Amino acid sequence: MPTLVMDPAPAGIDELIEYRRRLDLDHYDEVWDGVLHMNPPPAAEHQYILQQLAELLSPLARDAGLVPIINELGLGDGKDNYRVPDGGLHRTLPRGVYQTTAALVIEVVSPADKSWEKFDFYAAHDVDEVLIIDRKEHQVHWFALRDGEYKPIEQSTLIDLGPSGLAEQIDWP
Repeated sequence: MPTLVMDPAPAGIDELIEYRRRLDLDHYDEVWDGVLHMNPPPAAEHQYILQQLAELLSPLARDAGLVPIINELGLGDGKDNYRVPDGGLHRTLPRGVYQTTAALVIEVVSPADKSWEKFDFYAAHDVDEVLIIDRKEHQVHWFALRDGEYKPIEQSTLIDLGPSGLAEQIDWP
């Protein structure tokens, strides 16, 4: 159940946030313009899709001179405004936790997630392409940034693959 906690924060919220941090349960949390989004760890089916994406995309990324990081990564300032996509492709080896941009970000849709609402953030961070995998619908959606907004594409401009080709290779759970 999504929950928005308005200021002033209720008693115990700081302890909850610190507890989640200590146990590394905040690994997937995001901050959207100063608002903390506490996200649960992904389900096994989600991770199964990511494992396949790592196997399928990594060789293509390396062939194109890109660096694959097919697990969560921080994109943004790391303080007041950041997202944690499921993975991405980078032009150079990323350093540190939070990156300013990526060539491509990957979002695997989970129940009640907000993957589709991150486009403006990614555009503001000059992410060239967004790949959204809908495991429930067994669909792959691939977008490229054109004139400040993401438009569907049939073929990536970064690697030798498109949404239909990728969808055919996924063993959908």
